[in-house]
Amino acid sequence: MSTKNEISDQFEMWNKALQKGDPDNVVAYYAADAILLPTVSAKVRHNHAEIRDYFVHFLSKKPRGRITEQNIRIYDNIAINSGLYTFSLTQDGAHADVAARFTFVYRKHKDGWLIIEHHSSILPT
Repeated sequence: MSTKNEISDQFEMWNKALQKGDPDNVVAYYAADAILLPTVSAKVRHNHAEIRDYFVHFLSKKPRGRITEQNIRIYDNIAINSGLYTFSLTQDGAHADVAARFTFVYRKHKDGWLIIEHHSSILPT
């Protein structure tokens, strides 16, 4: 049986992949049929190619994520992690923090967990 720590670790691995700057490494955490509703784009991404396209641009900002609140629920082969996170972004020498809400929905596969749904939206002020 999966634990909340195992699901929490999924974010940490994904976040480390972001910091490496390789979009293919990030996309590997998403199922082939995953949906991404990204933080800094209005376009919904429906497959690996579209998700990769988003991360090509997002990774240029050198993102570093930090969860400030998470709520994990596990249902057999589905797990949900939702809450708040902040991304520190750097582009052209300028630094900005972006606070956002998130929901990751994971499905367990034979080799581990993959993201099947990822929604992230900037926190209202």
